[in-house]
Amino acid sequence: MSGQRSIFEEVGAEAQPKAAPKGGMIDAGKRGARGAIRVWLMILFALVVVMIAVGGLTRLTDSGLSITVWAPISGAIPPLTAEDWQSEFDLYRAIPEYQLQNQGMTMAEFQFIYWWEWGHRQLGRVIGLIWAVGFLGFLAFRKIPTGWTNRLLFIGALGGLQGAIGWWMVASGLTGTMLDVASYRLATHLGLAFVILGFIAWYVFELGREDRDLMQARRLREGKLFGLSTGLLHFTFLQILLGALVAGIDAGRTYNDWPLMAGAFLPPFPFDLEPIWRNFFENAGLVQFMHRIAGYLLLVFGVVVWLRARRSPNTDTRFRFNAVFAMLLLQMVIGIVTVLYMAPWQIAIVHQFGAVVLWVLILRARFGAGYPKEQSIRGAAV
Repeated sequence: MSGQRSIFEEVGAEAQPKAAPKGGMIDAGKRGARGAIRVWLMILFALVVVMIAVGGLTRLTDSGLSITVWAPISGAIPPLTAEDWQSEFDLYRAIPEYQLQNQGMTMAEFQFIYWWEWGHRQLGRVIGLIWAVGFLGFLAFRKIPTGWTNRLLFIGALGGLQGAIGWWMVASGLTGTMLDVASYRLATHLGLAFVILGFIAWYVFELGREDRDLMQARRLREGKLFGLSTGLLHFTFLQILLGALVAGIDAGRTYNDWPLMAGAFLPPFPFDLEPIWRNFFENAGLVQFMHRIAGYLLLVFGVVVWLRARRSPNTDTRFRFNAVFAMLLLQMVIGIVTVLYMAPWQIAIVHQFGAVVLWVLILRARFGAGYPKEQSIRGAAV
């Protein structure tokens, strides 16, 4: 016989087992190939770093105006015959840089600067190709984690914009009496390169940890330190732009004493150009002065941030900010040496690479303040 029913139980009703509560809902979305995407982004990161270095060497060797046409596709093939080389050389001889500065340049000398600029552009094409193949591949196989499609597409869009700005920069030096590209366009080009590098680095940091770990770590965010590191990041970006202005007009080779400039605090004739706003972009003395003063202020602010970071209860966070402060000091020393030795390319490129290292270390420290790693009672990160 069947068991007796409760008088309150509906006839024909089947007993329904209770559903067990589910956990891990933060990671319930499509996880995707997080590890593979992270490796792909790290490859792009390394290539962008190389791109910044090659761009700096292209500038330091005065090679940036050697290719006078914008050919994103066909330009991938360099001159292969003597006729091709002569055609490229004739185009270069029509611009002011040759006519006013490089009269009498030989074909061999032209080929030297041409290969630098071609290599810089070719590396940009390689980066674009690696991004496109990776993004479309992950998209086609549905391996992109939930919420990451637009982020990865954004990186590609910034890369395309960077290529357009690169030509906009080069075009500024092809007419009139210009012997170099416009310094503010150079600053825009370099600044965007650091923005791209920053986003890639941040995405690599995020993909290195699971979403649930980031959500838990965010509850431990050190708000004050996170805000100070954000300010330090923005201040450093401003200093990078000022450094690009210095490089754009070779201002680092004008006043080569320190801590004074030509024996005084202010350089001679800081507002000599008309209209007055031009001095902030084209007056070598004033531009170098601004870069110096910004460097001093950045160091002071860096000390403030570092002292605050020393009070962090998290050992890993303290270590990250110690690395930032050490690199900030080293970068300032390299900058001073660059000035004293009249900015030779060997030291100047180290100074530019130092800016890359400092930029990434600040991002890493900021990420650590925003998403602190768990640590044991003894203080070691786990």
